[in-house]
Amino acid sequence: MTQLPIYTEEHELFRRTIRDFVATEITPFVNEWDEAEEFPRELYQKVGAVGLFGIGFDEKYGGLGDHDPILLSIVSEEFARCGAGGVAASLFSNYIGAPPIQTGGSAKVKAEIIPGMLKGDLICALAVTEPGGGSDVAALETRAVRDGEHFIVNGQKTFITSGMRADYITAAVRTGGAGPSGVSLLVIPTNAAGFYATPLEKMGWWCSDTATLYFDDCRVPAEYLLGVENAGFRLIMENFNYERLLLISGMVGASRLCFDEALSWARERHTFGQRLADHQVIRHKFVEMDRMINATKAWMEKLAWQVLHGDKPVAELAECKVQASLTMEFCAREAAQILGGASYIRGNPVERIYREVRVNAIGGGSEEIMRDLAARQLGL
Repeated sequence: MTQLPIYTEEHELFRRTIRDFVATEITPFVNEWDEAEEFPRELYQKVGAVGLFGIGFDEKYGGLGDHDPILLSIVSEEFARCGAGGVAASLFSNYIGAPPIQTGGSAKVKAEIIPGMLKGDLICALAVTEPGGGSDVAALETRAVRDGEHFIVNGQKTFITSGMRADYITAAVRTGGAGPSGVSLLVIPTNAAGFYATPLEKMGWWCSDTATLYFDDCRVPAEYLLGVENAGFRLIMENFNYERLLLISGMVGASRLCFDEALSWARERHTFGQRLADHQVIRHKFVEMDRMINATKAWMEKLAWQVLHGDKPVAELAECKVQASLTMEFCAREAAQILGGASYIRGNPVERIYREVRVNAIGGGSEEIMRDLAARQLGL
């Protein structure tokens, strides 16, 4: 298939590299990892060795330089081909936990964390959501109080990807008054006294590490403050744009995998004297899946191009995330209908993706929150 002009030769080479890596190092093992509810930590080093953590990080730390949202979307889309979203969810917590460190961290903090993260030796996580509130970031309650050269942190975070394995947590904390103007971002080393975490069991993303975090008079050096105190809300919002692009492209990849799995089955399966793919009702299912995937991917590519050129299409990113989760849900359902009973057996990628629909429709901002965000951005 001819690629759009937005994809350079470097993009295409990177895509082939990722596709080969996923096919060799990940796909053969995802059933085992999902059942074990974890994957080997060594996978981080393998990903780091081929440069897949480096997008948007300074070359002096071992990164690939300027942020390329098109490259980022390629990584997420290709990793979805393994058929287990929990792998990418945990691996790429680095891409939601570490960018604020790149943007707002001191030279000392960046040198301490980013090189090791890029190599896969260190894991970063982002902690925003709290037990008492989800997408209402401005209402968070975890508090950090300045005490000389330290912050004393108290509170909880939950549904945190890589919360058990992370070496550093980029946490949204309240350092000032109510509302967004009192929010800061603070990097918290997980070996700090007063920090502990407990794992969560989930509907999907079984091999992804997800946790509730607890801060009990957790003492964190003040040098780990990102940017200016009480000015962290903007950093969080800007970071969400890249997180949503990652989620959108991952959902596009998962939707296409559902299509491919169902098509392979329908070409081989025979019912009532003909291939399943020859029944009109089944053929129409494939057309609808293909139509929705192509529309969502085209929108994703447009948004990646806009972000690359300095735009901040907040409303469209929110709308496209809704479009992507609805597309994924539709494709997972239709693929399951086409596979029939086979789609209900564990180890089948369609079965796994079906279970992963909800986390994609909720994580990074639920469909309802995304619609409301878009409405506000549109001045409604």
